[in-house]
Amino acid sequence: MKFAAIGDIHSNVEALQAVLQDIDSRQVDFIVSTGDLVGYFPYPNEVIDLLRKRHILSIQGNYDYAIGNNEAVCGCDYTDDKQLELAGLSMLYTNSVITEENRQYLKNLPQFVTLTIDGMRALVVHGSPRQTNEYLLEDSPATAEVAAQLNENILICGHTHKPYYKTVQGKHMINAGSAGKPKHGNPNATYVIVTVQDKQVQVDIVEVPYDYEKVAQAVEVDELLPNEFAGLLRNG
Repeated sequence: MKFAAIGDIHSNVEALQAVLQDIDSRQVDFIVSTGDLVGYFPYPNEVIDLLRKRHILSIQGNYDYAIGNNEAVCGCDYTDDKQLELAGLSMLYTNSVITEENRQYLKNLPQFVTLTIDGMRALVVHGSPRQTNEYLLEDSPATAEVAAQLNENILICGHTHKPYYKTVQGKHMINAGSAGKPKHGNPNATYVIVTVQDKQVQVDIVEVPYDYEKVAQAVEVDELLPNEFAGLLRNG
């Protein structure tokens, strides 16, 4: 079985459309999202509407929880004052434009899902099984700790916006990267293709170019969004 894992779209419908077009060319069996559908960019309703139209299974990220519950803070675990300020502006904007129907959709998303794929069990979370906003970076001690505690064969997470695949203590640890707000050093959106066959797991990290300049310019003309968000897109 072959499936795609996407995540951290953050209201960037241009990137999402490009990613879905690429996925459609690869004949996957299904798509799963690691959450953080909203925040930062101008198209939260368009992103949610597209995911719902495509019947894409998604779990709840920290931004989804916060917007779903009409909160003013993102639950991001930031310590830098500037990051906190920008996240707050993101929350203010998204809360002002989200439809009530889509707010309820975010509120009701599950915090995790467990899948059985060709005899192997996969757990899909946003940050980690322990905490929605925990960063499981590729080489962090936390990633090894989680692998040691994991009952499933495969963990699929997001939140860091940096894709990776590694095996730790026999567990397949996969980060889907970001299909909307990448942090890997270039503007391309990222996602992963996971193939499970005969108890073997293959993971391909895919980069997808898209018209990020269109989104950056939409940010710059919107009076409620800080121009710093455009720089985040251009720099990746």
